[in-house]
Order: sequence, then C-alpha cells, then structure tokens
Amino acid sequence: MTLRSRTAVTLQQAMAETPTLARLGRMAAESTARLAVVRPLLPPGLRELVRPGAAQESDWCLLVPHNAAAAKLRQLAPALLAALRSQGHAVETLRVRVARPSP
Repeated sequence: MTLRSRTAVTLQQAMAETPTLARLGRMAAESTARLAVVRPLLPPGLRELVRPGAAQESDWCLLVPHNAAAAKLRQLAPALLAALRSQGHAVETLRVRVARPSP
C-alpha cells in the first residue's frame, strides 16, 4: 500500500490554484468593499447588524438579523445604490435578506 504525504497549503495558495475558490475570494472581497462604501450611510444602531452577502455583477445582497433592520435597509436602498455607483460599483439591485443568527 502506498501512502501519500499531504502538505498543508495556505488559503491564498489554495485560492490561487483553484479557479472556484479564486472566484469566491474575489466575490467576498467585492462584497466587503461595497459594505465599506455604504456602512457610513447607515444609522449607528444598524451598522454593526449589517453583514455583506453575495456580490455578483450588478446584484448585491445584505444580510441582517431581523425584519426591522431589513425594513430600514429597504428604505435606505436608493441612497445606498447611489453611493455605490458614485464609487464605481455597478450595482443595479440591492437585495436584503433576514439571516437569523444561529443559537
């Protein structure tokens, strides 16, 4: 029986060697960059509740823990989209999803 030795690789190495992981890494970085643009526009009580979700070409999702936060984000959506566009992010649709924290 032949044993293969496996060497540990860093996350950066794995992402560089795997196209799927590289794509996910780019999407995560884009989502984080978009959140950095809109976070200053959010009310102070909402800033820490909002998490970045999936970022695709012209679509972005924000995750919040409850319906009240989702409703407020939906009210702010036009201003958030305008801020994103002014910073060069071509976001046309902002989706808000309630993602309840796990216990």
